[in-house]
Amino acid sequence: MTSQPNNHVSPEGIDDPKKDGSQRFDNRNCPERTGTFLTASIHITTAVIGVGVLSLGWATAQLGWIASPITMLLFAFVTCYTSQILTACFRPEDNTYMDVVAANLGGFKVVLCGLVQSVTVFGVAVSYTIASSIRLADIQRSVCFYKNGVEYLCPINSNPYKIAFGIIEIISSQILPPNQLGWISIVAAVMFPCYSIIEVALGIAKIKETGKIRGSLTGISIGTMTSTQKLWGSFQALGVMAFAYEYFLVFPEILVTIRSPPSGSKTMKKASLVSIAVATLVYMLYGCIGFAVSGNMVPRNLLTEFGFYKPSWLVNIANGALVIHLIGAFQVYCQPLFTFVEEEAVRKFSTSQFIRMEIPIPIFKLGEYKLNVFRLVWRTVFVIATTVTSMLLPFSINIIGLLGALNFWLLTVYFPVEMYIKRKNIPKWSTECVLLHILSVACFIVSVAATVGSVAGFVHDLKSRKTFS
Repeated sequence: MTSQPNNHVSPEGIDDPKKDGSQRFDNRNCPERTGTFLTASIHITTAVIGVGVLSLGWATAQLGWIASPITMLLFAFVTCYTSQILTACFRPEDNTYMDVVAANLGGFKVVLCGLVQSVTVFGVAVSYTIASSIRLADIQRSVCFYKNGVEYLCPINSNPYKIAFGIIEIISSQILPPNQLGWISIVAAVMFPCYSIIEVALGIAKIKETGKIRGSLTGISIGTMTSTQKLWGSFQALGVMAFAYEYFLVFPEILVTIRSPPSGSKTMKKASLVSIAVATLVYMLYGCIGFAVSGNMVPRNLLTEFGFYKPSWLVNIANGALVIHLIGAFQVYCQPLFTFVEEEAVRKFSTSQFIRMEIPIPIFKLGEYKLNVFRLVWRTVFVIATTVTSMLLPFSINIIGLLGALNFWLLTVYFPVEMYIKRKNIPKWSTECVLLHILSVACFIVSVAATVGSVAGFVHDLKSRKTFS
């Protein structure tokens, strides 16, 4: 989202951190940069490792033991490389991805970038809502099995959990200012090893119990499914893996927090390399363990329907930790969009009473909280829309595949490549320029294949599932 110059100074009626001293500003009238290599690495890791990691076992089963690790490594390499060239395109005054695109490319590409980012934020919010409801339903199912035995069907409707998640996000979106999201990333970073270690440990225990490593070199074989289903599944797996490496949406928001010296760009490059390496290791563990435990029958989410109901309390801890992670991740992804829309509304409708109106709410012994009416309405409507959409489309893996396909080429490859070529004035037919365009075209083909596979998955699931269930 493109920000206006000096956009940190909020007009009357919108929260201004200068008024209450909650944030320090530098001599350019921008928030003081206090980020380090460690905080940048934590933010990137939190952004990269999200709901997509839960589907990597399924994606590995589609591609098999050979193609799956190779594909993950290729995605990691491309993401590492484009993160380096994207960093080189930033200016000190660039606060968002759209700012960088506007400064380097301009025109329709800025509009396209903004549209893709908005769709992505909405899609990620929907995916987080679905994933959280699945985990909460798993906890309820676990309790049901404990009381009635695993033979009991335990029918569960996930919609109440989606509504509950939406209510939590509506409240969180009102009380969490953008400049205080750092601690949310820290909480999410703590929750991640909590649930990931449990899930990986349970997977290893399951392999030890059965004494078998399932799966095949080429993935689910034709016969178990048709050749067409195999093709669509393989394509969709590409989208799932691409989504697992998507963090460029919040890349600028992380970069602008890093202090100097050393230069923020150098710190960001190192943090990106380390974070992507850590993420790749985690993805390998998740994908390979999921495939090794269940083989061709691996579920779309690692714990769901995995047979890990003993010890149920440990599984519930993992599910609870993941839900906490997703609650925070929802805000980390959505706050930039919230802020952008509100700043644009103030800029374009500066005299509107609706935009500026604030309702003072006294808080016992803590002073007074000023509730902005426009912010309340806009953020509430957004969260309600994501909640209703999650009820209409109760299968997050197809959303993940589509978002991965859309973002991987446009945000991770195309825009960074085009901006880098223009920024560095690389000659049109030079070796470097040709190689960069070859990379872009190759990734475009991958994204098209992933899109086709995800759409096919949508069609299949829409035929076989009921909405609002």
